[in-house]
Amino acid sequence: MNVNTAAPYDTVADVYDLVSASYQHDRWIEALLERCKAHGQRPNSVLDVACGSGHSFLPMLARGLAVTACDISPGMVDIARRRAAGRCEVHVADMRHLPLLGAFDLVTCLDDAINHLETPTDIGDALRGMRDNLGPGGLVVFDALLLGAYAGGHDHVFERDDSFVVWRKRESDVRVPGDATQIVVDIFRRDGESWSRDRFVQPHRHYPIEELVALAGDAGLQLVQVYGQRSGGVLDDSVDESRDHKAVLILAAR
Repeated sequence: MNVNTAAPYDTVADVYDLVSASYQHDRWIEALLERCKAHGQRPNSVLDVACGSGHSFLPMLARGLAVTACDISPGMVDIARRRAAGRCEVHVADMRHLPLLGAFDLVTCLDDAINHLETPTDIGDALRGMRDNLGPGGLVVFDALLLGAYAGGHDHVFERDDSFVVWRKRESDVRVPGDATQIVVDIFRRDGESWSRDRFVQPHRHYPIEELVALAGDAGLQLVQVYGQRSGGVLDDSVDESRDHKAVLILAAR
């Protein structure tokens, strides 16, 4: 078994769509844009941070927004660029060290990418970079997993003809607010008559909403609104830990 620690996201780039096939990004992005409008921002330009294979920004392109995107994984970026088909720029960039890519109406960081950062310092650096890429009146939107989203569960298997993926959900349990865990995914790929196996291991950490708001404040951002998110991209006007699996935070520059 090959354990890839140098570029873990590249390990899963070619099978990420298999794992995320049920994500309803179009519905979710529509709901997020509606919330931004409610807070006085009708964005024309968007920076999508930690864009993965591109599913988070495709609905934005479909709605005519001018999109710039970035991700730490060259493998993910290659796939996202193919999907973008020349309609936007996609850069390789670590969210903890975001370059100045423009002055955007909206900066997004979705699919719990924030929880992949291991320390509060990492969070602060990422949010500061997002703040620096905001134009006048711009908003930052990111989501974070609530504690209940980590609660045990069974392993999940995703398969297609040439590969299958085992997501070891039982290895990512978190019971204490702010605790750290890891995502463990085994990828099996067919190569002729034989199979190869890779393992994706990525640190993950729960961050309480109050801590995220405080870190955002230190980065020059102030909370506009926090929403709860249920499965299927449904947003609620308040967070209910027993109902929602994510919190969605909308912030503005102070």
